[in-house]
Amino acid sequence: MTYRQRFSLLILLDSTIVLTAIFFSRFLVNATFNVITLPVVVSSIVLLLSHHYFSFIYKLYKKAWEYASVGELLTIFKAVTFSILITATVQLLVVHEAFFRLLAVTWMIHMLLIGGSRFCWRVIRDTYTKQDPHMKRTMIIGAGAAGTMVARHLVRNQDSRLLPVAFIDDNAKKHNLDIMGIPVIGGVECIEKAVEEWNIDHIVIAIPSLSRKNLSAISQECAKTAAKTQILPMLEDLMTGKISVNQFRDVQVEDLLGREPVELDINGISESITGKVVLVTGAGGSIGSEICRQVAKFKPEKMILLGHGENSIYSIEMELKDLYAGTRIEFITEIADIQDAKRMMGVMNAHRPHVVYHAAAHKHVPLMERNPDEAIRNNVMGTMNVAQAASRCGVTTFVMISTDKAVNPTSVMGATKRLAEMMIQHMDKVSATRFVAVRFGNVLGSRGSVIPRFKQQIERGGPVSVTHPDMVRYFMTIPEASRLVIQAGSLARGGEIFVLDMGEPVKIVDLAKNLILLSGNSVEEIGIEFTGIRPGEKLFEELLKADEVHDKQVYPKIYIGKTAKLYIDEIEEILSTYPSLDKAALRTRLLDLANNRVKPAPQPKPMPIGLEGVLTV
Repeated sequence: MTYRQRFSLLILLDSTIVLTAIFFSRFLVNATFNVITLPVVVSSIVLLLSHHYFSFIYKLYKKAWEYASVGELLTIFKAVTFSILITATVQLLVVHEAFFRLLAVTWMIHMLLIGGSRFCWRVIRDTYTKQDPHMKRTMIIGAGAAGTMVARHLVRNQDSRLLPVAFIDDNAKKHNLDIMGIPVIGGVECIEKAVEEWNIDHIVIAIPSLSRKNLSAISQECAKTAAKTQILPMLEDLMTGKISVNQFRDVQVEDLLGREPVELDINGISESITGKVVLVTGAGGSIGSEICRQVAKFKPEKMILLGHGENSIYSIEMELKDLYAGTRIEFITEIADIQDAKRMMGVMNAHRPHVVYHAAAHKHVPLMERNPDEAIRNNVMGTMNVAQAASRCGVTTFVMISTDKAVNPTSVMGATKRLAEMMIQHMDKVSATRFVAVRFGNVLGSRGSVIPRFKQQIERGGPVSVTHPDMVRYFMTIPEASRLVIQAGSLARGGEIFVLDMGEPVKIVDLAKNLILLSGNSVEEIGIEFTGIRPGEKLFEELLKADEVHDKQVYPKIYIGKTAKLYIDEIEEILSTYPSLDKAALRTRLLDLANNRVKPAPQPKPMPIGLEGVLTV
């Protein structure tokens, strides 16, 4: 039906209703068929004209009545009431008398017929519109304003292919009530049972203001079911129109951690970064690139993105230049190897940064077990090269990214990071630069994380390989870790090892199970295979050694460790002799030194007769 046809139909229908209402009211009030009198005729003409006038004012002829709700009902109420008041005024002026009983009955019949004629369109639509039998039965968690909004949208918009059939809400006062014809069947503890009883295919968590801890609890309950779970976007995104109510996102493994967002000391960070020159090593890596993103928010004068891989550096450069195209931030890329001391000195001297975030490192445990010499060159010598260049060029603050594997290390990677920490603490004692290290555990989504590996195995149909059923690790997200690194840098006084609060440790096997369930599969379908602990790994990680423990937080989620004994002479000895040691001897030497088991350095192997002087160490 075209708008013109619709408009003509409504005009004719309303005219019939208005005349019927007033003449029928005359019959009811006076109990007579003599309804055509001068006062009634005048009143009917005025009421008819008034109704059409207010209908135009309130746009009653332009509304899509198949989607009518309370707002449209209030509009009808205003139009009918004002029409009756105008009619009463004309009666007083023309016949010097207002027929209040007649007008009261007319108002009721008028309201009933006009409202009924409009809302019957929605009743017909809701009752007789054929529902797609293939729509997914959906349970909405949260029967508040957001949940109701989601339900209304899904009911009206069948393109989403989701049919809301039940609400879940922890408010006991709402239990057993119906909202828009959809029952509230219980609290969060009922999710698993409700999915089975109501044949739920899809779950939508519709509580935008939910804390991370509560979201984690709900997500874990949903993960026990076979239903696909999605989450409503953030409330501020809905309110500002960035995202619509039907743009649900999938539950991510990060949601299961239950970690609250980090609140930063904006003023403290601004003092150390805004308007300054900042250099980030390893800027193309997972942590390094996120540090770049977080630092850029504080509007430094210049950012130097230093890395060895040209593709990753180019990618973060283009991303930042697009995001901050309208600002004066200068982004400069430097393709360089931190093992090259002269190159590091050249870069530092050319840019004279105020702050350096040293994120470049080899972090893969099994690979470094097989290549201990490369771990020393990159993690120890590379750190020394960057640190010495920073000191000589007057850098104000140097922040090194470390790892929980540096605590009581059992791997080459952890041992080299521990030696790098010692060097950083030593540099702070002999330099005007403030040198600090920030130590944290695993980050979700990084290139070396188990998450991408698990996802690939799930996509291939399994099984998911886990090293040991009792293996536990600390986890945090990349943005959270990066923000805390920047915050720790602003707190630096020199020589500290900052330790990030990683929350509760997570069993790797539980992480694997949750990822399988979130993918829509069952653990039985995919399977979990235990492969055994790899060389250098341990069942659990620590964030502080016994002689470093300092319980007091210097900032929420940031602790500071006490300075332990530094073995600088022994580190220098390893750096001078490691090329002559075999892998097993080098690994033993590294672990002994990192764990404070200092032994005399082994002598280099004697060279064959006749080769003296050919090689120098």
